[in-house]
Amino acid sequence: MVKIGNIALGDFPLLLAPMEDVSDPPFRAVCKQNGADLMYTEFISSEGLIRDAAKSIQKLDVYDYERPVGIQIFGAEIESMREAAAIAEAAGPDILDINYGCPVHKVACKGAGAGILLDIDKMVSMTAEIVKRVNLPVTVKTRLGWSHDTIRIVEVAERLQDVGIQAISIHCRTRQQMYKGEADWSWLNLVKENPRLHIPVFGNGDIDSPEKAAEYRTKYNVDGMMIGRASIGYPWIFNEIKHFFETGERLTPPDLAERIAVTKKHLDFSIEWKGEKQGILEMRRHYTNYFRGMPNFKPFRTEMVTAESYKEVGEILERVAATYVDYEFQS
Repeated sequence: MVKIGNIALGDFPLLLAPMEDVSDPPFRAVCKQNGADLMYTEFISSEGLIRDAAKSIQKLDVYDYERPVGIQIFGAEIESMREAAAIAEAAGPDILDINYGCPVHKVACKGAGAGILLDIDKMVSMTAEIVKRVNLPVTVKTRLGWSHDTIRIVEVAERLQDVGIQAISIHCRTRQQMYKGEADWSWLNLVKENPRLHIPVFGNGDIDSPEKAAEYRTKYNVDGMMIGRASIGYPWIFNEIKHFFETGERLTPPDLAERIAVTKKHLDFSIEWKGEKQGILEMRRHYTNYFRGMPNFKPFRTEMVTAESYKEVGEILERVAATYVDYEFQS
């Protein structure tokens, strides 16, 4: 049984990665319904929380139906991160996560996210202060290192454990790689072989099929997996992986009716969270993903991303169902 603090996650948990503009409460809801064991919020700026910025504050929203759930924060200043950690804790998550992995320029080049991998001592000091500030289990998401020549992930995992984190998720690329090239999971074996390490280690990067998940579970000695991009528009991946672990067989991919049903659920959650107008606007980024691969879908997509009412979206989805009644999705 894998645990973070006292939170039991099963024998081999599947985590939903924190993704900016993706892993909001509506998306987390449909992933939870389709087998995700633990989810994290979008990453939240420590400075935004301290300034009471509306966008940052709204990202603190967590709901009982999605538990266990972690709030993830990022920032470059230790004192700001301490304050932000306390604000995040007050929002009632089960876990507090620190983002030491975001590679985007505007974050990393200010010393936040993956930028802190250039200063491991500061990374450890910041983590220690956050652990002391909150009563929640603290976890970390990071990358292998800033560059291939500066990878110190075995040392980093041990030092972060020693100042109190209770799990670590490792995206198996460097910051310089961004999201390009193949993720190198072989480093995770080295992390897990450290006899001093006892916290759970979750692998992240390139898990996009049940077969690959099963292969990596066998090949690399991780305690669970974090799935990001492969879940966008395809929340079914969590249950598909679990089914493959249990049976060695693939589930039949969701048919059009199921995709439409989950799209509607997602839209319902979005409207419940933000109200009809804003909920419909924020859902627009997801429509294409749910129907990825369908031929000649562009006209429907155009209609969906310009629809302004729940009724209008529902009518478009009904026409999609009628138009593609015999379409079969491939595994």
